[in-house]
This record gives sequence, C-alpha cells and structure tokens, in this order.
Amino acid sequence: MQPSHTLAIVDYGSGNLRSVWQAARHAAQDTNWNVLLTQDPAQIAAADRLILPGQGAMGDCMRELRASGLLEPVLEAARSKPLFGVCVGMQMLLERSEEGDGPQGTASLGLIGGRVRRFRFDDGQRQADGSRFKIPQMGWNRVHRPQQAQGQHPNAQHPMWAGIPDGSWYYFVHSYYAELADPSHCAGVADYGGPFTCAIAKDNLFATQFHPEKSAAQGIALYRNFLHWQP
Repeated sequence: MQPSHTLAIVDYGSGNLRSVWQAARHAAQDTNWNVLLTQDPAQIAAADRLILPGQGAMGDCMRELRASGLLEPVLEAARSKPLFGVCVGMQMLLERSEEGDGPQGTASLGLIGGRVRRFRFDDGQRQADGSRFKIPQMGWNRVHRPQQAQGQHPNAQHPMWAGIPDGSWYYFVHSYYAELADPSHCAGVADYGGPFTCAIAKDNLFATQFHPEKSAAQGIALYRNFLHWQP
C-alpha cells in the first residue's frame, strides 16, 4: 500500500526512540502510513501527526528539545495536529515539574494545565506482598478508564481506547506523575500506593505515562488507534 500519511516520531535525543519507531511501524503495517524517526523541523512541520517520546530527567529533556531546534515545530504542530506524548513526553505537556535543580522545578510546554509531582510514600505503606513501594515504579500495572462521582467521565470512552479492555496491563518506569488542573483531562488511572493519572487527553493531545512500545499487544493497539483517531 502506497503511504499517503506521515507519522513523525520526534528525535531530540531522548526516549526509547528505536523501540517507539519499531512499535509504531508495527502498528502501521497494512496501512497507508509512513513512520519517520526524524530530527528535521521540516519533516515535523509536514507530518500529519506526531509522537513525542521522553525518558530521564525533565530538565534534560526540555534542554535537549530546545537545543535540537525542535521546540517551536513541536509547539506549532501541537496546536492542530494529533500528538501522542510518551512517558516524560507526557509530563512535558504540562506546565511545570517538581523535578529540577531549583525550588521552582522545571518549566515545561504548558499545553495542558497541571504539574508533575514526585511519588512520596509513608514508611508504613506496603504493597500487597508486604514489600515497600519503590521509586521508581518499574514494571507492569493495570490501567483503568477514568470515573467521576456523577455521570460518565468525558474520557471514559475516549477513541484511543477503542477495542482495548479496561484494566489492561501496561509497562511503567517512572518516579513522577501528573497532577492535572482539570480532572476532565484524565484519560487513564493506575494505582501505585494510591490512584494516579497515567493517561491524559485534551483536544488533539493524548499522552501516557506508561510505555506503549514496551507493552506488547495492548501497546501496539494504542499506537494503531492513534493512527485512526480523528480529534
């Protein structure tokens, strides 16, 4: 099938780039999507949709994004094109992170209201097997649709979850989590010493704290849904 659409994975030097690229290519098999791993601002500007990966410290990711010359192309694309943030790429969509050298932490892209907080556990908190909660959370965890006290949460049936069972397992590696200014932007919840937002959605933006590219069939399904999503 001749490619007629382009998915660009933003290569600014951070994230599981090759793994994301391979998983996205797998998701795009037998479709008319071309998947690029690119550092080229022109290719990012021309792409139909983007994946913004991220791994490591927020400050490093923001510095590398600026130094690469890709900050403005990403911000411009995020105004209108579907964009999928992964791990620190999700955290970067918020306004600020506690992670950083100074007391104010690190300013991020500010596309969705909220802050990034570090996990904190009381000495007495234990997991089901009696062990302490470790930071970072590293391993598989269930992801559930968001709920609210009255009526259905606006993202409970988000198209990105089409065909994916509620409570599916995804792979996490993180020490920080999203604290949203508007709970309606929550798109997924996991539990690690208490519930936390692990997926967010607003207009043309969708992002996950977990790694779809490390999450086997359910991760591929999420990337495949991203190719078909029409926000």
